Amino acid sequence: MPGPARAGALIYAKDLERVSRFYQQLLGMTLLKSDDTLHVMESPDFQLLIHAIPPHIAATFTIATPPVPREDSALKLFFTVESLANAASQASDMGGSVAGPVWEGPGFRVQNAVDPEGNIFQLRESIG
Repeated sequence: MPGPARAGALIYAKDLERVSRFYQQLLGMTLLKSDDTLHVMESPDFQLLIHAIPPHIAATFTIATPPVPREDSALKLFFTVESLANAASQASDMGGSVAGPVWEGPGFRVQNAVDPEGNIFQLRESIG
């Protein structure tokens, strides 16, 4: 994606490194920039920023293991992967999960996933 992204998303994280690594590996994203408070990564379709929660706020809560899904969010991102089954295995190895029913839409299957801090998103797999 040459030049500044025209669209993307930002996720706040208590453990910046872990959440960043999760999305980079699961979605095959390229890390463009990183420092102590921000990681910027992208795929050909999307730019994702992971921003560290300030320490004085991060100290006020804990992340359970496994993470408790944050079901009170008004937004749910979705990302396309080659295989839901492979993504489920990878996510589990990295502290997240892919679970629940699989829904079919026109040309794709979709399933909910949770990152290591409980953020819920969907994964899509193209079907022919």
